[in-house]
Amino acid sequence: MNNCKRVVVIPDGFADDRIESLDNRTPMQAANTPTLDRWAPRGVQGRSYNVPEALSPGSDVATLSLLGYDPLEMYTGRSPLEVVAQGVELGPNDWAWRCNLVCLENDVMKSFTAGHISSEDGAELLADLQRDVAPLWKEIAPELGGTIEFVPGVSYRNAVVFRPDSDDKPFPFSSETKTFPPHDYSDRSIADVRPQGQGAEYVRKLMSACADYMKTAKTNVRRVAEGKLPATDCWLWGQGKRPTAEPFAQKYRWGEGAMITAVDLLRGIAKIVGWDAIDVPGATGYVDTNFAGKGERAAKALDQYDIVVVHVEAPDESGHEGSVEKKIRSLEQIDQETLPPILDKLQTFPEWRLLISPDHPTPVATKTHSRGYVPWMIVGSDVHGDGAATYDETTGEASGRFYQRGFELMELFLHGAL
Repeated sequence: MNNCKRVVVIPDGFADDRIESLDNRTPMQAANTPTLDRWAPRGVQGRSYNVPEALSPGSDVATLSLLGYDPLEMYTGRSPLEVVAQGVELGPNDWAWRCNLVCLENDVMKSFTAGHISSEDGAELLADLQRDVAPLWKEIAPELGGTIEFVPGVSYRNAVVFRPDSDDKPFPFSSETKTFPPHDYSDRSIADVRPQGQGAEYVRKLMSACADYMKTAKTNVRRVAEGKLPATDCWLWGQGKRPTAEPFAQKYRWGEGAMITAVDLLRGIAKIVGWDAIDVPGATGYVDTNFAGKGERAAKALDQYDIVVVHVEAPDESGHEGSVEKKIRSLEQIDQETLPPILDKLQTFPEWRLLISPDHPTPVATKTHSRGYVPWMIVGSDVHGDGAATYDETTGEASGRFYQRGFELMELFLHGAL
């Protein structure tokens, strides 16, 4: 541990487009953000592009970039990053798939979160699927063999791991196997976007078996009786094999690190780069998360760690819902509840910097991720500010600082002259 501290705050999906109902402003510009406004003149701003054209836009790819890793070298898929966080060991030929609990109605994605199903209900469903559906794999794909394992996660975000009987008999999945993120199809037909390509027919059969089982699953019966949406289907996507990465401390010549987040994806990334994951009571990955608790816990963590990353999922979920109001409110809570204790604590150290940046945009108009530019701002004890009045998409663009390869920003943040 040293007296040079770094904090990264990631408001997931924070960036957006101008919206007519906001007088042609973005949610960032419309939000009441006194903390960011106070620090903006003292900060250095710019933009970065965190999703290479060859990869699909999402928090998996974009967060790797934001944390200083080239996703073209490291990325193998979303789900492997998540199951690592849960302590699931992946063999060299195992495949992890994201297993979203969703609610479909007449082949339309009514809710890609199954009504923001609770983690408890999700775990109950996954346990039942493991008991009653996993054994059916031998009937679904007798020629493949192997086993499947349902892995409960947080809320609707779960996983399925495919394990072959031996390394000599791998599953027929590859880079040619194409899947589709369910959050890209809110209120849209999914008739033509189930898994496609090499080995996909087996996955579709498994999804069908899960859907049949869900019709009478006790958890769904209870949820319907309580007036809640049922989880009608397991949506499989985000597949990949075990990833590896150079430890952050070694790669960037920096000290111990920690991640504060409510989602397994970020916990998994933390584990892979050699950081600890810190849980915060009441952190949900939604707009009801414990904004203040995240800031307070990050401030406390600076006594032990040299770099702390605080991830807040709420703006992204608001974007997926197409809710301008929720997105603005989540930005305001980050500004007024999460950031103040972090900045207060940082200023007790002789040398410090804070980077705030979305990973990617999630425009409320499209309700899905974009690979577009994101604005970032760095403030700190040795940062000579640009004098900008605000921090938002427009001031980031006006600064002229731009990283086409977003992962290069980390070197500037840690070691660059500002």
